[in-house]
Amino acid sequence: MTEARLRELLAALPRVRIAVVGDFFLDRYLVIDPRLTEVSLETGLDAYQVVGKRCSPGAAGTVTSNLHALGVGTLYAVGFTGDDGEGYELRAGLRATGVTTDHLVYAPDRFTPTYTKPMMLQPDGREVESNRQDIKNRAPLPPALEEEIIRRLRDVTSQVDGVIVADQVQERNCGAITDAVRREVARLAEQHPETVFFADSRVRIGEFRSVIVKPNRQEAVRAVDPGWSGEVPLARARDAGRQLARATGRPVFLTLSEDGLLIVTQDGEEHVPGVPVTGEVDPVGAGDSCTAGIVSALCAGATLPEAGELGNLVASITVRKLGTTGTASPEEVLAAWREALSTPGQD
Repeated sequence: MTEARLRELLAALPRVRIAVVGDFFLDRYLVIDPRLTEVSLETGLDAYQVVGKRCSPGAAGTVTSNLHALGVGTLYAVGFTGDDGEGYELRAGLRATGVTTDHLVYAPDRFTPTYTKPMMLQPDGREVESNRQDIKNRAPLPPALEEEIIRRLRDVTSQVDGVIVADQVQERNCGAITDAVRREVARLAEQHPETVFFADSRVRIGEFRSVIVKPNRQEAVRAVDPGWSGEVPLARARDAGRQLARATGRPVFLTLSEDGLLIVTQDGEEHVPGVPVTGEVDPVGAGDSCTAGIVSALCAGATLPEAGELGNLVASITVRKLGTTGTASPEEVLAAWREALSTPGQD
């Protein structure tokens, strides 16, 4: 892809409209200074002292944050939050990043899913993440809430160029993407062939139909061979990608970490090389940022390889942002493209 073509795609993003349906989490970072640790008079245990707090949308919210940073003009969130403090902070964070939350259902009997990440301050000023504390719903989604999510997804689909499914919750039917919602996504994708439908799922990527899917090599193989364990050779991953492409009837973006990604269709495969990255990296949120790059590009008229290249560029930027789920601006994307072009061995 030339710089002129990359600029053309980035310039089109303010006109793009995307809905993200799925599991919106609150990412809460608590910065702890060990030098201030007190001993609780009641329990005798250490009481860690928080000296800073950062909250941002996580999971599906990481996708919307990346879409916003890239310049996508219209964003909708479809899912639910609890009617609680975490939900208030999550909705505020979404609105601050340009996301319309009218299709995000209030669910008073559900938690707002939250990842609390204690960050221990080091003597040199760095932050090191300690044991994460998760708040998730572990009971199935009530039928009325499930039906309301489906209704709102139907309402918004006719208004957008793309729909991204972010299936984060591993417990079946306990998050926003239930079996019924997944079936509705497939139906809507068939009903709206001009709309980009794209799914990312931690444990159920093999259950999607009629949509583009983005597994990593382990997710792809486990989708077709649930008993697989251990390392996944490229040949085995490629074969799993072919099986998924046949099952979905749509392209598969098979991510290969630093090796980039493989685009698999029923007609063949094309490798999109990764973008070289040096120094310390933080892979948290890299998959979500790659998704944002791919889908925004497709909605702007990119070819599959062009979309894969933009996804790789965005991910190469966000992994360099340590201790946070980073995003990438159009200016950073252009700079990363120029840097990759000047790296020996790159085209």
